[in-house]
Amino acid sequence: MIRHLVLFKLDEGVERDDPRVVEGVEAFRSLEGKIPEIRHWELGWNLSDRPIAYDFAINSAFDDQAALRTYVDHPEHQAGVALWREFSSWVIADYEF
Repeated sequence: MIRHLVLFKLDEGVERDDPRVVEGVEAFRSLEGKIPEIRHWELGWNLSDRPIAYDFAINSAFDDQAALRTYVDHPEHQAGVALWREFSSWVIADYEF
């Protein structure tokens, strides 16, 4: 199995209730069930007030690298990425477990 972690940092001045952010969260929240390769899907807002913390996280799992690639290339996923690209930056880690 492949764990796919994504941590998002909202751009300076962008808040969680910004309509673009709300749309972006919903775009990713709706992916479960739309992309059959997703084996595990959870996402949520960070609770830590530490200055090094990111703002939003997605924790997902896939059977293998081919399934992860199918997910990454999926049009629904790419639509969500396009939204988040407008108001955030992010880091990714993919590893076997």
